[in-house]
Amino acid sequence: MSPPVVVAEIVRSGFVEGHHYGSVVALDSDGSVAWSIGDTVHQILPRSCNKPIQALAMVRAGLDLPSDLLALACASHSGEDYHVEGVRRILATVGLDEDVLQTPADYPLDDATRNELIRAGGGRSRIHMNCSGKHAAMLATCVLNGWDIPSYLEFTHPLQQRIAATFAELTGEQVEAVAIDGCGAPLLSTSLVGLARAFRALAGAQEGPARRLADAIRYHPEFVSGTHRDERTLLTAIPGAIGKAGAESCYAVALPDGRAFALKTDDGAPRVRPVLMAAVLRRAGIDRQEGVDGAAVRATGELPLFGGGVPVGEIRAVF
Repeated sequence: MSPPVVVAEIVRSGFVEGHHYGSVVALDSDGSVAWSIGDTVHQILPRSCNKPIQALAMVRAGLDLPSDLLALACASHSGEDYHVEGVRRILATVGLDEDVLQTPADYPLDDATRNELIRAGGGRSRIHMNCSGKHAAMLATCVLNGWDIPSYLEFTHPLQQRIAATFAELTGEQVEAVAIDGCGAPLLSTSLVGLARAFRALAGAQEGPARRLADAIRYHPEFVSGTHRDERTLLTAIPGAIGKAGAESCYAVALPDGRAFALKTDDGAPRVRPVLMAAVLRRAGIDRQEGVDGAAVRATGELPLFGGGVPVGEIRAVF
């Protein structure tokens, strides 16, 4: 593998006190690599960036949900009330309830929602875990196809085999590693080039399940992430874009014109992820395109550092 490459600097009072290392790839409108930084060809674990591809396999297998719930099937949601209600709606379409979810119990990602839940005497639950939308969609797909419910997370399960086939198709790569994601579901590997290629296929789809899925992400970005998340801000600011962030500082964004971008940092720090994607999009000139809210795009990449309660520095991309 290539040696680590600096992609961002941590600057305090004009002094560079540290760095983030990582890799970035940008695909041109024809699918070729426009530019790249670091190692973009060896496989990684894209974490929740895989969710839209997993959801595509479910739709191909017969999952038929309203657009907002289809977006929730792709989500790392914040656990807000409308997310939780949406998960229950997905399960109710096939006569299930939240007891069948095999997500680990967790608090909502949204700070205000978590605090309100705790004040009300609530605790961790499976439905509040950020992957519960994906799990609900997996369970619904199993019911629709008559597949076994208790074993739906095993890689040999028909559902997971469908997902693996779709994943290899869209990334254009054979899966080299099958791990277990934080939610307990199988996690498939691909390179950053493969990840960008898969998002490019979704964003450019003109019809069929892939178009339905892309439109769900476009029209309901709050269901894919949350009310106060940077991903929602970015997708709202760029008409037609789709995107998904993942743990360990993974991020993929694609446009309907065929351009696509994917990145990951070696240290997995979530704070630098939006900084890097905003820089990628600025380099591509997307913040200056007609119809794009350029100020909002650029704002997602602003990460001030504080000293004494006032801004004294920033984390900035170096490409």
